[in-house]
Amino acid sequence: MRPFGAVTRGTTNPNRLRRVDNWIAVTLGAVLARAEAPLVVDLGYGASPVTTLELHRRLGSSVSVVGLEIDPARVAVAQPFDDPPGLTFRRGGFELAGLAPTVVRAFNVLRQYDLDAVPAAWAAMTATGAVLVEGTCDELGRLASWVTVSAGVPRTLTLASRLSTLDTPATLAERLPKCLIHHNVPGQPIHALLSTLDTAWRDAAPLSVFGPRQRWRRAVEATRDAGWPVLDRPARWRLGELTVPYSCLVTDGS
Repeated sequence: MRPFGAVTRGTTNPNRLRRVDNWIAVTLGAVLARAEAPLVVDLGYGASPVTTLELHRRLGSSVSVVGLEIDPARVAVAQPFDDPPGLTFRRGGFELAGLAPTVVRAFNVLRQYDLDAVPAAWAAMTATGAVLVEGTCDELGRLASWVTVSAGVPRTLTLASRLSTLDTPATLAERLPKCLIHHNVPGQPIHALLSTLDTAWRDAAPLSVFGPRQRWRRAVEATRDAGWPVLDRPARWRLGELTVPYSCLVTDGS
């Protein structure tokens, strides 16, 4: 099967994807547990396989992980770390090398593509029923955002940050997924969401004396009180996360 996609920059760092890995383990843990042979594909792991190795460790031995890269040289670098059947590396792109995974993680990949390429990539990666977690983060994983996609349709958006280094939620705009980053302009829902969260964060500044987690939790509560359909519970909020249904970010013109 011919790989579908293009070679991207491939830069990565250890622990860069820790936030999304932990979110997958908790939020999609039941999905993986129900699968007869749970398989997670890490698409586009880059020049080093380190984040795929970390994903495999965080999900546990009951889940198999396959790292896919479209660049044969990167596959060759990663294959000495093969530990079958639990961890393997293969060449592949959005077609997933013919695999039918339970979950696909594709981070910092589509950000490097044209916006018009996103729908086809989503459709290809979810064609066999996988839940896709697709997003982007900064170089050290302090700021991140991702969407979950099933059957080619985005379902949720999660914003995540390392609260101890967070200056303002507005900086999350720089790390929005490709599908949203061009819509972050006045009049669009994603801009309104970030603006509401940013204002709530500033208003919660007095709670900083109790730590950034308390401040973030109050900001999320205020965002919810402002009418945004915030999902999850405070246990997730205190980790620096905010998740909303993707439907609240869609307008007739988007």
